[in-house]
Amino acid sequence: MEDEKIISIFQYFESLFGKMPKCELDYASDIDLLVAIILSAQCTDKRVNTVTRTLFQKYRTIGDYADANTSELEKEIYSTGFYRNKSKNIIALCKILQKQFQGKIPDEVCVLEKLPGIGRKTASVFVAEFYNKPAIAVDTHVIRVSNRLGFTTSKNPYIIEKDLAGLWSPQNWGRYHLYMVLFGRYYCKAISPKCEDCAIYTHCNKNK
Repeated sequence: MEDEKIISIFQYFESLFGKMPKCELDYASDIDLLVAIILSAQCTDKRVNTVTRTLFQKYRTIGDYADANTSELEKEIYSTGFYRNKSKNIIALCKILQKQFQGKIPDEVCVLEKLPGIGRKTASVFVAEFYNKPAIAVDTHVIRVSNRLGFTTSKNPYIIEKDLAGLWSPQNWGRYHLYMVLFGRYYCKAISPKCEDCAIYTHCNKNK
């Protein structure tokens, strides 16, 4: 059962981002989304969306990526950073999806996170967004906001995930972690947060 503090905080987030917040990565299919999430590591969603506008026209299926030429894929995703590792992992991932999963992307975080290029955060974002299953993705925004709001005192993503899971109802996990990402991205920034405009500043550890 969520307490009054959590309810009031997420009612405020709902007023900012709507009842059903949206992932800011553009995609039309499961493999589009998974590739976009992989590319978003150390890269902004805006840049990823610029890259995938042409990438997704060239690579439409898991098989397209599995058969991709490494150097050609590297050129396509160069501006997202870490392009060599990302290219290698995407190709390896899609080969495994073809051979071991019959071309279907698993819907379990514990299975996904064992595949090339996919950590727990990537797996959780995908499962929550595409399959609408309970999962909490802990990125830099969630780490910062959850500490400021007193949801956790840890900087360890695994501990934070457990702390948040203990506070939030499972049916809200996907929606709540996305609220936290958006709030951290646009309001509760690492540098120059918009504290003066924040309706929940009384809950914030920066205020104590």
